[in-house]
Amino acid sequence: MRRIDLWAGVPLCFLVSLADRILKAIGVKGRGHGQRPRNILFIQLAEMGTMVVSLPALRKTRELFPDATLHFLCFGQVRSSLEMLNVIDTRHIYTIDSRSLGSLVRDTLRIRSVARRAGIDTVINLETFVRYSSLLSYMTGAARRVGFHRFTQEGLYTGDFLTHKVMYNPHIHTGHVFLDLVHALVAPPGGIPIVKRRRAGDDLSIPELTTDADTAAAIWRKLQALAPGIGPAKKLVVLNPNASKRFPMRMLPLDSYADLARYLLDDPDVYVLISGVAEEKSDAVHICSRVNSPRVVDLTGHTSMMELLHLFNLSKVLITNDSGPAHFACLTGVHIVVFFGPELPDRYRPLARSYDIVYTGFTCSPCSSPYNQRQTPCNDNLCLKTIDVREVSALVRRRL
Repeated sequence: MRRIDLWAGVPLCFLVSLADRILKAIGVKGRGHGQRPRNILFIQLAEMGTMVVSLPALRKTRELFPDATLHFLCFGQVRSSLEMLNVIDTRHIYTIDSRSLGSLVRDTLRIRSVARRAGIDTVINLETFVRYSSLLSYMTGAARRVGFHRFTQEGLYTGDFLTHKVMYNPHIHTGHVFLDLVHALVAPPGGIPIVKRRRAGDDLSIPELTTDADTAAAIWRKLQALAPGIGPAKKLVVLNPNASKRFPMRMLPLDSYADLARYLLDDPDVYVLISGVAEEKSDAVHICSRVNSPRVVDLTGHTSMMELLHLFNLSKVLITNDSGPAHFACLTGVHIVVFFGPELPDRYRPLARSYDIVYTGFTCSPCSSPYNQRQTPCNDNLCLKTIDVREVSALVRRRL
């Protein structure tokens, strides 16, 4: 998909930019140009964790445009994570099947008709310098297209057909940058970049999910079926040793997780739960075999997304790589310990009430960023391999 985005995306963005310039020259503007947005489409395709980070921007959009209907476009495999947040009416969530080139092309070509039926007049593209999502925003036919523009930065060409060009700032949290996209719709025209504002007053708070007694009891029954000695009097520590297969350099080594689990089990009241989807069971099996304790429980494939969130609410600490669970856990009361290496914590730290960042601060970090579509050239992630898990276990014990 990255190769397609480069080799097909660049010439297509150029051609669309040329066509857009010709249409402007002959006085053709999109429908609803200059009016208040009534149907706003957000585009965020593949990142599950980014769904949570976008919540403050969605909340601000509702505040600025209370009469507008919010819509969302994403890949089919992350739809469930968006539905779980319960912020967009499911009737207004549209998906693209990216599992094959054929389905990707088919659903892409349908976007125009889907957008017309929904009356989309405004698009906010949350993707950073992805040509495919930029082209999608234009294909909707929306009069207002908001997104990140490269301005004088080389190598980030995504065409020149945005109506509201926002500067991407890599030195502040992504939550603030997403809010810039929303503020662009009410910013005075003519400014370059269009948004110039203080971020001190931004509300990046995340709503908290509550777990009622019946739901908690169901989670405890599921846990006790796997580990009979577990119960509410025990201290639950969840390990998420996984990251997307697209970002293997974000992963702390599995043996480090095993060592960390062993240290934590020095406390006889601690149970270590290994989370993940069924496809990640081999990682959990590796850790369990290394630790060889009945208080290490393999939960891979045993929980739905909602069950996992309720499990977080019953747990004391989540220890995780920089990945989706670090962000979804912000919806709960669990304390989060997250490992950063190839990415900057200032840019993607969880928007949680209680968290710790473990970051070695190597001079080569960040090697993964929106500027290279998160492709790192690294072949040995020493930034994570050199983390002292004894120190991490001491940190977790203090939090417990």
